Amino acid sequence: MTAVHFDTYSRARTHLKDLLDAAASGRAATVRRDSETVAVVDAERFRYALSRLQPSEAVVVAEAGGWSAFLPGLPISGDGDTLDEAVSDLVLALREYAEDWNDHLLTAPNHRENWGLIQLVGLSTDEQLREWVLGQSR
Repeated sequence: MTAVHFDTYSRARTHLKDLLDAAASGRAATVRRDSETVAVVDAERFRYALSRLQPSEAVVVAEAGGWSAFLPGLPISGDGDTLDEAVSDLVLALREYAEDWNDHLLTAPNHRENWGLIQLVGLSTDEQLREWVLGQSR
């Protein structure tokens, strides 16, 4: 099968199964609504692609008898007595940042470009985020 494109929301709704089947199989699937076109994608494929397109580049350092982890250029960090605790705290900080971004930071000039990161956080489990932070994404 080829890509699936619907020029109206009504037509897409009538063919919702075809739209979702196309997305699940990895084919391009789009819906046009007024002047905008949106893509429907399989969530796991999208999460995986985002994790590859945006490596975490996390910095993890041992300091003062504990560990710190942070994402350079972002107001996101975690601390703990062990490496595992610091990474867990960073994952929690990522979740909190995503919540703040969705609530009020999405239009802030110094945060709006973090859309991809927010999507990655929203589509990932804590374990997947841990793997991403540590550069072990699958």
